[in-house]
Amino acid sequence: MTALTASLRRIDARTTLLPLAILVLVALMVVPLPAVLLDLFFITNIAVALIVLMVAINIRQPLDFSAFPTVLLYATLLRLALNVASTRVVLVHGHEGTAAAGHVIEAFGNFLVGGDYVVGLFVFAVLMIINLVVITKGAGRVSEVAARFTLDALPGKQMAIDADLNAGLITADEARARRAEVTTEADFHGAMDGSSKFVKGDAVAGVLILAINIIGGLILGIVSHDLTLADAARTYLLLAVGDGLVAQVPALLLSIAAAMVVTRVGKDNDLAGQVGAQLGVTAPWLPVGIILGLLGLLPGMPLLIVAPAAGAALWLALRPKPATATANAAGDDEAATTDDSRIEWAEVAENAPATLDIGFGLVPLVDEARGAPLLARITAIRRQLSKQLGFVLPQIRVRDDLALPPFRYRITLAGVVVGEDDLFPDDVLAIEAGPISTPIPGRDAADPAFGLPARWIDPAETLLAEAAGYTVVDPAAVAGTHLNQLLAAHAHRLLGQDEVQALLDTLADQAPALAAALAPKALPVSIVTQVLARLLEEAIPIRDMRSIAAALIAAAPKSQDPAELAELIRSALGAGIVQGLAGVKGPLLAVAIDAGLEGLLVQAVRANPAAAHPFDPALVTRVAEAAAAATAPLLAQGQAFAVVTVPQVRRALWQLLRPRLSQVPVLGFPDIPDDRDVTVAAVIGAAPPPRGDS
Repeated sequence: MTALTASLRRIDARTTLLPLAILVLVALMVVPLPAVLLDLFFITNIAVALIVLMVAINIRQPLDFSAFPTVLLYATLLRLALNVASTRVVLVHGHEGTAAAGHVIEAFGNFLVGGDYVVGLFVFAVLMIINLVVITKGAGRVSEVAARFTLDALPGKQMAIDADLNAGLITADEARARRAEVTTEADFHGAMDGSSKFVKGDAVAGVLILAINIIGGLILGIVSHDLTLADAARTYLLLAVGDGLVAQVPALLLSIAAAMVVTRVGKDNDLAGQVGAQLGVTAPWLPVGIILGLLGLLPGMPLLIVAPAAGAALWLALRPKPATATANAAGDDEAATTDDSRIEWAEVAENAPATLDIGFGLVPLVDEARGAPLLARITAIRRQLSKQLGFVLPQIRVRDDLALPPFRYRITLAGVVVGEDDLFPDDVLAIEAGPISTPIPGRDAADPAFGLPARWIDPAETLLAEAAGYTVVDPAAVAGTHLNQLLAAHAHRLLGQDEVQALLDTLADQAPALAAALAPKALPVSIVTQVLARLLEEAIPIRDMRSIAAALIAAAPKSQDPAELAELIRSALGAGIVQGLAGVKGPLLAVAIDAGLEGLLVQAVRANPAAAHPFDPALVTRVAEAAAAATAPLLAQGQAFAVVTVPQVRRALWQLLRPRLSQVPVLGFPDIPDDRDVTVAAVIGAAPPPRGDS
């Protein structure tokens, strides 16, 4: 019993009120009602229509009253139920007098009919025509067209949202909200299209019910109640017209409300504010006032009425502008006059850390009507690289730039152009990744990502090119691969303190004590950011923040220098670094350095320990040439390997080799786990083997 009581308490009153209201509507159609209850329900019906009309006037956009189709349905059902109940009372008790169906019907009948039944019928017919032919039909047509165009535009709006999300113009939460709004808008207009049929059917039903009440009342009054034709007409016509008017006044109000809702355009103001702002413009009122003044000069015109109207129109035309409008105009004028001399921060700030500028000839690649293939690929690249590197890459803004050649694209990271090339959206790129049996005619080019020789060919020749040995990729894939390569190579420039703080917040959810011990207790976030950036600069992922944080906490008492910290924690990440090169169990393929050459490198670093480039030009040239010669066979075979040296010169050697061997990592001996086998494939600086006698 206690559980049942608790369950009943949890039931919201709103969940029971609506089903109860539906049962009441059904009861109105079946159960005879006394005149007092009829008066109560008629007043309720009028109140509902008025509140719906007032809400419709004050909304800013149709979706602000998304419950309107359902409210309209319930209001129509209430009115029809009252029509059934009132018809029963009129036909059964109408002979008792004009008050038999309640005072509301009697009052409306006397007001409209008065003493002339014919005039009353005509006036009622005019009201029915206005409601049925003008308002209801117009609102229904607008609802039908709005529903059709909204549904037709739904796919385009969804793709536009995806395009804005991929271009970085909106966030994921904003995209979800806009998708929900678009879906709700389509559902609303579809529901309004159906609800308008209820309104039209209700107007037709009102005409039929009026005819039934008049004809049925005359027959019953004369045949069953022995009334004369005049007495029956006087009683039943008043009751029928009053009943019809009581029903049609709320129907007219709801029809007006429906028309207001479906014809609303814009969302900045409510109806009164929108109309006031647009009709309050001073310029149109001047000709109106002049024309009204001329009309007042015509013979027979009521000058006392026309003159004040003309004066009011002229006052509206010549009235002073409001202070806000004057201030806005002055501000606009000032902005216009100082536009050339004033520079705003927004004009020089670049908010997007990564941008892809395209010429107007490449717009089809981001066109929603064509599926926006480039935007979809950019999203996939960001997702994959974020998983690979260990932090969420910032959104990439795609924008058209008329200053670029038509088919040129340009990639900018942190305000610096890092790559650009040409794309041809109607062709495909055939890359010579291996031996080619039969060259395919086309426009010569080079793969922008890897520099391989290629050519742009007609898509119809794709199968022929693949059979000849080409690797064929579409334009979106070409730009996407280039972007992927540049983002991976410059990821350290996209990592900022905000991204690092997000990494620390995520770490705090998994290991709160470890995160609290790292920042800001052991190291400030700025130092952690620089350390992580140095790791990313050498293509070392920062996914394992738990190991990185533990290593930084252990190394923090030894140094606060980001460069030294990055070197100190590499041994904690060595297993992952080597696994990326040699797999799970395979031996590490290493390129060592000749002992004599390595000694020279160590001496140069010791002589200039703080220098970013401690080697003299002659030594740089010697090491670079020796490294190119030693690694050329391995690069030609496509094998993964690393240059291995002593820790003292590791970073400086990596910087030396980076311009020539950008994809080759340089490891220190402590970076290699003790349980990992190492195979020395070549030695940099070793004397060439002696040539045999000829």
